[in-house]
Amino acid sequence: MKSCGVVVEYNPLHNGHVYHLKKAREVSGADIIIAIMSGNFLQRGEPAIVDKWSRAQMALAAGADIVIELPVAFSTQPADYFAKGAVGLLHALKCEAICFGSESGESTDYQKLAQFLKQHTATINQRFKENKDPGQTYAWQMEQVLKEFMPVQPVSLSTPNNILGLAYTKENLLYEKPMELYAIKRVGSDYHDKELIEGDFSSATAIREKLLSSKQKNALVEKVKLSMPDLSFELVASDPLVSWENYWPYLKYQIQVQPLEELRNVYQVTEGIEYRLKAYIQEAESFEQFISLVKNKRVSWTRLQRICVYILLQLKKEEMVDELKNPKAIHLLGFNPIGRNYLKEMKNVFSLPLMANVTKKNKNLWTLDIKAGKIYQMGQMGLIKEQDYYRQPLKVDFEKAYENKA
Repeated sequence: MKSCGVVVEYNPLHNGHVYHLKKAREVSGADIIIAIMSGNFLQRGEPAIVDKWSRAQMALAAGADIVIELPVAFSTQPADYFAKGAVGLLHALKCEAICFGSESGESTDYQKLAQFLKQHTATINQRFKENKDPGQTYAWQMEQVLKEFMPVQPVSLSTPNNILGLAYTKENLLYEKPMELYAIKRVGSDYHDKELIEGDFSSATAIREKLLSSKQKNALVEKVKLSMPDLSFELVASDPLVSWENYWPYLKYQIQVQPLEELRNVYQVTEGIEYRLKAYIQEAESFEQFISLVKNKRVSWTRLQRICVYILLQLKKEEMVDELKNPKAIHLLGFNPIGRNYLKEMKNVFSLPLMANVTKKNKNLWTLDIKAGKIYQMGQMGLIKEQDYYRQPLKVDFEKAYENKA
């Protein structure tokens, strides 16, 4: 059985994601699609709008055969560490290919650029340090440095999907037997587009904005429904929804009560950012206002959101260094009959332990994620179910739950 991996967040799953899953199977010729999916806290430093179990259910209905959780230590990181965790899990699962979405560039373009970076790492890093500009994003600065060495760049680093695609490619090259690589051009609206568009392919950002701004769930506009598969829409219409504002009181409490020296022990709290956090926590009336006040040229909005996740979850520097060495386990969220056969045939050759459910016996492999799950539940107290302990993987008795609208 040929396997192809996709790395996803599905926040929430929409028609563009269904298209990606379909194309991944098509271009790779894979018999099985393995989705490595972020848990309840995501790469841009925010909580998922619905929990990982609902999003895994969406994935299985949309065409994934196995859904594996990306641990929180990796899921809340910039591209390189995010890719390290995701690609590491795919290799541990003996996956043969990886397919990712991109705004531009063919698979060979990503391979070419990744090989160039690998061969000239020291020189590029030195030049980057010399030209460092705190007022610009890392991606923009890196693109300017690369133009000096490679005037005609095969891949633009101005978009999130391209940055992640390059990170997957670079990480994949570190393995003795790299996976096959497939880049699929993104369709529909821009990643950051906050407006729903006519037709099937609105962005997840636009869908979230509309879902979270609706006063009542029965007021969800028809455009949202048209942008999502039926099951995805049913789940977001019935599940408790969360955003950063649900966790704002807990974050505010943490920053207020912790002395500066304790804040400095939190992962990525560096360069005196703790003073700005303390200075503006009393003034801010909402999470968004707080980030707006703390943000400056030296620290981006996304980096601040990630720091806030680390503070909320109390992720300490020492423990994160250990967690980020490599994933410790393969946490299985769900599978269909095709996935069941693959797991049965291949589990004895996986290079990490397969964790079908979290128990007191194996909890040491999942410590930070158990804590993250408990805190995620606090966003809708009493409505969000237990996220880890003794949760069995989703087992679906169908290969596809609905006709592919994309």
